[in-house]
Amino acid sequence: MDILSTLDNIEIDGRSILTIGSFDGLHRGHQEIVKKVVSQAQMQQCQSVVITFDPHPRHILDKGSKLPLIISLEKKVSLLEGLHVDKVLIIPFTEEFSKIPAQEFMDEIIISNFNPEHIVIGHDHHFGYNREGSPQFLMDFSAHYDFTCEIVETVVDEDIVLSSSHIRQLIHEGFVRRASFELGWVYGFKAKVIHGAGRGREMTFPTANFIPIEKNQLFPKNGVYFCRGRINGNTLYGMCNLGVRPTFDEKDFVAEIHFFVEDINSLYNLEIEIEFLERIRDEQKFENADHLIQQLKKDKLYCKQLMKKYI
Repeated sequence: MDILSTLDNIEIDGRSILTIGSFDGLHRGHQEIVKKVVSQAQMQQCQSVVITFDPHPRHILDKGSKLPLIISLEKKVSLLEGLHVDKVLIIPFTEEFSKIPAQEFMDEIIISNFNPEHIVIGHDHHFGYNREGSPQFLMDFSAHYDFTCEIVETVVDEDIVLSSSHIRQLIHEGFVRRASFELGWVYGFKAKVIHGAGRGREMTFPTANFIPIEKNQLFPKNGVYFCRGRINGNTLYGMCNLGVRPTFDEKDFVAEIHFFVEDINSLYNLEIEIEFLERIRDEQKFENADHLIQQLKKDKLYCKQLMKKYI
């Protein structure tokens, strides 16, 4: 897959089938659009192209927006590669770019660079200045140019419309298993393992503290989760606590994970992909450390039972 970050020297062999969008989360609805692009490109012997933006347009258009990230650009590109896309153009979304009219965007970026045979977009996608590039605009535009277009409706599952906003809410409320189902990939993110206070080791539950690589990363609701870590080609299972450790009357948010292996020292300062598989319970305040340890033992036993579903 070719990854493009500039319009210079774009080479399209023949014509293309393409889609345009932010693809916030690249959830199952987005994946349906991409799969349509890839399958039609293969049938018509065209190049499959995905055009997306970084950073998220909301971060530029709404100066006060702190929209938390569901997916990193790196993860999005990896998933697109897994869907067998030929080319991905990542357009740097700036305030200047946001002021390009829809007509100019189509003429100078889409038509002149990608020679589209067919364009597929989601029913709610808009592009160009003031979002004037609506699906209807694209339909009207295609009537005067040599390409066709297809507007894809929302994907509905069990009467629930799959959307980035709904998935973001699920994660925020701790429903990580359902969120992963709607995403079509296990929710998680890359993080750096850092040293903590060492309190877990004192309780015979050594933990690795971690911080997300991406700024403004969306965290699940505070609580205890059954997790999976991927590092250097290895997979580790464990349980993760997100919260403020109320048993010790602490106030600062901490993300820490206890892996079901003997030694975690080799993980420090490394990047690890942490996947949140299932929520176990809320964060609780215990009378003392001994009561907390007893609960952690129960949590670990339960998580090890859950492992059988994933190994």
